[in-house]
Amino acid sequence: MGAEGGPVRVALVGPAHPYKGGGARHTTELAHRLTAVGHPTVIESWLAQYPALLYPGTQTLDSGEGEPFPGTRRHLAWYRPDGWLRAGRRLAADADLVVLTVFSPVQVPAYLGVLAGIRGRTRVVALCHNVLPHERRAVDVSLMRALLRRCDAVLTHTPEQARLARGLVGGRGDVRTAALPPHLPTHPPSHGPPDRPRPSDTDAADGVRRLLFFGLVRPYKGVDVLLRALAAGPPDVHLTVAGEFWGGPAELAALAADLGVADRVELRSGYVPVEDMAALFAAADAVVLPYRSATATQNVWLAHEHGRPVIATRTGGLPDHVREGVDGLLCAPGDTIDLARAITEFAAGDTAQRLRRGVRPVDPEPYWRSYLDTLLA
Repeated sequence: MGAEGGPVRVALVGPAHPYKGGGARHTTELAHRLTAVGHPTVIESWLAQYPALLYPGTQTLDSGEGEPFPGTRRHLAWYRPDGWLRAGRRLAADADLVVLTVFSPVQVPAYLGVLAGIRGRTRVVALCHNVLPHERRAVDVSLMRALLRRCDAVLTHTPEQARLARGLVGGRGDVRTAALPPHLPTHPPSHGPPDRPRPSDTDAADGVRRLLFFGLVRPYKGVDVLLRALAAGPPDVHLTVAGEFWGGPAELAALAADLGVADRVELRSGYVPVEDMAALFAAADAVVLPYRSATATQNVWLAHEHGRPVIATRTGGLPDHVREGVDGLLCAPGDTIDLARAITEFAAGDTAQRLRRGVRPVDPEPYWRSYLDTLLA
């Protein structure tokens, strides 16, 4: 570590631009924040992160979703174990603190290679966006246990995730919790700031309420529950599902047809670039997050950034960011009837306008101060 109270040389190992999504944005924003408070930082990123078989979609973007971090190296590749070892040796020589950003057990073999190169010569923290996947395989627990027990500390984003981590390290490790701070997608400076739609205080001319599900579509996110709740709710509510569909949209399209709501559901398959987000959110009255389970997500804050209230389930960090009856509504996870109740309540009377008036963009600074303090403690 650096001298007491002095700068710490930090190396973040994880995805950064041109990789897309919240993980790359978080790693990049973390590097900027560490540098801004005086800690020299580099990002050890990926030339090739996953085999295409394991990630059925485009992994990188031509344009960024924020300001790229200049101190980014892109040498790691899933097919070069020798590169994992070399990276570890380089980090052991150059860094006081190595932070492994963990999203999936798929990363574990590469990270074990990095740790083999470090050989205990510098402090290592596993920054776990997910301690274990929402949709688990038998091998996932063994892989994550092997990784976390070799790290000096583990940083998680919710108390529930901290409990999972303590179970894997056997109660002997340094397991910390800090709320995931905002790292919302923005245009790079050369593009200028995105246009933000103004929240409307008037009803839609056609009397229809429009809901938006936004993000990667996977089973644990409960879009099937949302479709069933839509069918059980009022008929003047429409839904757009926008994002990449894990395995394709055919199954959900068939479910919508079976439920008789296909004419009220738009499935927009494909990654939504930052320049298209303002129009997408402007067309919606609310964002719906019907997750069966969650760790932490940016989508509540992203909705609020665009002036939209949120209907969300009480799981993971979601209820921490929704003020019930003020800027959103909450319901039970995996519960079609309760979600239909929340949708019905939202569509009734002046509820939509009242909740829109309660929406405020998040202030990121307190979250980031606490996060950096916990990471560097």
